[in-house]
Amino acid sequence: MNKLMTKLILICLACNVVTIANASSTTEPEKDQQVLTDYFKGRFAGVPIKEFANGAYAYDTVGRESWEAIEEFPPYEIAIDDGQAMWEKPFANGKTYKDCFADGPAIAQKYPHWDKKQAMVITLPLALNQCRKANGEKPLKYKKGSINNILSYISFQSRGKKTQVVIPEGDAGAMAAYEDGKKFFYTRRGQLNFSCATCHVQNAGNQIRSEILSPALGHTTHFPVYRSKWGTVGTLHRRFTGCNKQVRAKPFKAQGEQYRNLEYFLTYISNGMELNGPGARK
Repeated sequence: MNKLMTKLILICLACNVVTIANASSTTEPEKDQQVLTDYFKGRFAGVPIKEFANGAYAYDTVGRESWEAIEEFPPYEIAIDDGQAMWEKPFANGKTYKDCFADGPAIAQKYPHWDKKQAMVITLPLALNQCRKANGEKPLKYKKGSINNILSYISFQSRGKKTQVVIPEGDAGAMAAYEDGKKFFYTRRGQLNFSCATCHVQNAGNQIRSEILSPALGHTTHFPVYRSKWGTVGTLHRRFTGCNKQVRAKPFKAQGEQYRNLEYFLTYISNGMELNGPGARK
């Protein structure tokens, strides 16, 4: 047996070990997080884990310079100010958001979470609209508009808080939601036959056109985000919609079950990372 053949056999054996390791973690969220964390540690050796909260700027040194310059005069400041006004302005019944979120406004780290009574994942935008409905107010749109203002204010107040998504032990519904989000993340779809993982795990750090693809780890820490492409601040589910369209797949409804469960999975794998929203991106 020549050296080349021996090397190929060893590579195949290593691939089988990785496959088995991944398969064994499919129903254990803690192991899922560890596998992805170890993967990014190996792929981007020398990059501190906390840096992944900055997306592609964790390893895109050229893009980071531009981003840091933008952050000196952040384009989302107006959204934060308008969001503070929304938080403090009484509803028609005299109550405010504070009556729904007594420990607010620094509450972003608590979302998304599993609500056993409603048997569903509750995201922050959904919770805000449930508050509005309970107080006789019209719900806000979930991708564009003033929802981003109050989310920007809450996110800004929550900076430095650590992501801490909990999957209640023994709760089959919560586990099913997590697994559904995980399945969505790894399932290929659309005419391009891409999954979320295709770009944000397998090709993280690679260039697509003029963009450096960001890592899945830390993906949810900096939303809502001001994107130069949008010219405004947008929600995480707006970004999910854009990703689906880019792979030529039909997008799902913002705050529908598919995207809420995807957010549950994505945020869980970033547990322990500091929130730094709102963010600014191209």
